[in-house]
Amino acid sequence: MQNRKRKGFTLIELLIVVVIIGILAAIAIPKFANTKGKAYKAAMKGDLRNLATAQEGYAADNAGAYSTNLTALNFTASTGVLVTVNYAGVNGWAATAAHTALPGTENCGMFIQNGATAPTPIAPATVSGEPKCL
Repeated sequence: MQNRKRKGFTLIELLIVVVIIGILAAIAIPKFANTKGKAYKAAMKGDLRNLATAQEGYAADNAGAYSTNLTALNFTASTGVLVTVNYAGVNGWAATAAHTALPGTENCGMFIQNGATAPTPIAPATVSGEPKCL
């Protein structure tokens, strides 16, 4: 009987390890594929919330009127985020946010309604004060 000392792995053992790693990668990659998109949407929602704070500060100093002028609001959006105030008056305001890295169909919206004649909801937002994204 020969007494062999094995050094290293066989080809079959290496192939099994490669297949297992491939299966794990196939499971993990789709779970993380949309991570960037979620981060971009979180930045847009955060900017809309910051805009709401800036609007309330502006309204407190200007007889309750809101502004469409981002410079007057002293508001700066995050890198890559484009914020547009679509409407502003004494009864509320509405704004949208888009990210340069996302398709044009993916955007966020937010509106504040302070009276019966306030702006109508702006898609995709449906509740006053709550930013919502497509």
